[in-house]
Amino acid sequence: MKKIIAVFKNKEIVGRIFFTIMMLLILRIGAAITVPGVSTSSELSDALNGASAVALMDLLGGGAISNFSIFALGVSPYITSQIIIQLLSKDVLPALTELTRQGQYGRKKIEMATRYLTLLLGAVQAYGIIMTMENSEYITINLETNFWTYAYLVTILLGGAMLTMWIGDQITVKGLGNGISVVIFAGIVRSLPVQISSAFQTWISNSEGHGANELIKGSLQFAVYVLALILIIAFVVFIELSKRKIPVQHSGKSGGQTASMSRASFLPIKLNSAGVIPVIFASSIMMAPSVIASFFTDDLSSNWLNIFNYSALTEMPGADGSSWGMPWGLLIYITLIILFTFFYSSIQISPETLAENFRKNGSYIPGIRPGNETERYVRKVTNRVTCIGALALTFIAALPVILTLSGVFGNNSSLAIGGTGLIIAVGVSIEIMNQINGLLAGKTFDEVQATAGRG
Repeated sequence: MKKIIAVFKNKEIVGRIFFTIMMLLILRIGAAITVPGVSTSSELSDALNGASAVALMDLLGGGAISNFSIFALGVSPYITSQIIIQLLSKDVLPALTELTRQGQYGRKKIEMATRYLTLLLGAVQAYGIIMTMENSEYITINLETNFWTYAYLVTILLGGAMLTMWIGDQITVKGLGNGISVVIFAGIVRSLPVQISSAFQTWISNSEGHGANELIKGSLQFAVYVLALILIIAFVVFIELSKRKIPVQHSGKSGGQTASMSRASFLPIKLNSAGVIPVIFASSIMMAPSVIASFFTDDLSSNWLNIFNYSALTEMPGADGSSWGMPWGLLIYITLIILFTFFYSSIQISPETLAENFRKNGSYIPGIRPGNETERYVRKVTNRVTCIGALALTFIAALPVILTLSGVFGNNSSLAIGGTGLIIAVGVSIEIMNQINGLLAGKTFDEVQATAGRG
């Protein structure tokens, strides 16, 4: 309670909160404006309630896909551009690699390259989404279908994506948290009350009038559901905060270190250092075949395309002439998440760079020789930690898909818990809390300095 009071007494924090809310309000207004000349169908709502690629697009769009609004692209092109530029900067393109070593000037150049790439990818993605959703009968274009119509629609979606990116940048500078993450966070939080209300309607409201036993049974099912949701959130928080601490000593320090200094001398390796990037990568690859196919055919119901749908079962011929469902899409999805987790973690944490920095700074890991032995040790620890993190990330991301395929919630797949959105929501919440704590600590330090100056 004291912390809440301290937050609202801090004018800077209150101003940042108000600015963030205003920016998100603008996004919600834009998300309610459907692209002119386009109407949506009921099939789109059904697709968004399931664990599908369209649902992920809606997630990255802050909930703007549901009525195909002007902000339908969301921050997806910008995120993809960031990932590509970051990958190319890792000794793939020497020019980009050199820019990463040039401090503030290099960062500005890389950011400019990211924005130009966002324009290109945004245009391609906008056209792909329009074609995919039109061929899937999620939307109907009420204009004459020619080149200029599609150019008009692509321009609107691309403009919405660039405005969303700008709003995210403003939140980062003047608001709370990372703006791009906060935009996604707002769309996720928006759907949580709807999910709880749907669960209440399914198990309690629908049980009324069917006797006391049915009402008690429904109440217990709802209570179990809420408890499971809380436990999943607690598990995600645990994963996000978990880290492996490698002790580090510095040759420049005397042996008589204090207890606080000893605790601070460690190298933290997060259990989930890759964040949700592997899930976004995996989902993008799973969605790519349908997007590419939409350029050449109107029939997106082919069995081979269904293999890349992680929320569907692929019919396989049985020995007696019958058929059975195989979750090929889910298996490919899980494999991609694990592979990308290891790949992206290796980019985030470079054992070779760490060993080199240790050598330059005169630091070392107790019991481990500097140089190659330090590199091998850090790589071994990182691989072990990443393995646990990859399995945890896969479990959380695949849980709603597994629950949907198993039919636990019947036809109402919107009740499935877990998923990418939960990971993002928890991560952004932790980031915002850390920023608020930092601002409060800074104010406390200023007050102490002012008191000391008056004394």
